[in-house]
Amino acid sequence: MGYGFAKRLLAATLAVGLLGACSKHNAATMEESVAAPSVPMAELGKPDAGGSAPSPDKADLGVLLAYEHRLRIRLPGERIAVQAQAVQAACNGGKLGACAVLGMNQSGGDEPSATLQVRIVPEGVEPLIALAGKGDEISERSIQADDLATAVRSNTMLQDRLQKEHARLLEFQDRKDLKVADVLTLSNRIAEIEAQLQGAQQEAAQQQRRIATQLVTFNFETTRAQASRSEIGEAFRDFGGIVAAVVAFLIRAFAVLLPVLAVLLPLVWLIRRTIRNRRKARGG
Repeated sequence: MGYGFAKRLLAATLAVGLLGACSKHNAATMEESVAAPSVPMAELGKPDAGGSAPSPDKADLGVLLAYEHRLRIRLPGERIAVQAQAVQAACNGGKLGACAVLGMNQSGGDEPSATLQVRIVPEGVEPLIALAGKGDEISERSIQADDLATAVRSNTMLQDRLQKEHARLLEFQDRKDLKVADVLTLSNRIAEIEAQLQGAQQEAAQQQRRIATQLVTFNFETTRAQASRSEIGEAFRDFGGIVAAVVAFLIRAFAVLLPVLAVLLPLVWLIRRTIRNRRKARGG
């Protein structure tokens, strides 16, 4: 690469760096432009804590919250599969708003259970939870919010810096006095920046998806009484297996000790006989 071109490229890099420094200096202004209304922590346990916009008289904390709900729902075993499928159908049907099923696991037998994970718009969270279980059926519920404000600001600044650098390099690439080696170097650098910019854009889309929708995980389990009966029945079923395992262990232990006893018993008898003979000889 020629010396003159290297100087021009260095000057361009310094210019982009100064623009990045100005962007960091104005981070407070950018924070106000990207921050969204938040829900106070005291409101998390209320039904309307689904990320809806707060009223104008509430303070803006400058946070971008991504909500995650976890529920444990206890039902009779025969209802678990039906209830889980009903929630899945309601999500796929779109009657409660945009919703996507991310995963579902179901098991039967004596202890049936099911796990369903969905991502849904905030206004559909509470209706979907009401469909999954009511009253005492919801034995446990937790809500967690992850603040993405810092990550969103950092990603925005990164995209801004990459776009400015990309535009500057494109200007250099249009010059007619560049050598072939210079063109190849610029093309490689432009390709690197475009790949980084694409990754940053994908990350921004993922962040916005987490902010605009909420993750809900349903764990369907049997009632405590039914679970206790199942454990007792399982214990009775295991009784025969435990007895058989103990008997098998004793048989194996006897098989191991039998050769040892066959050697030790004659040896002990010989030692005792030798001792008695010596005592008799001394006494005579």
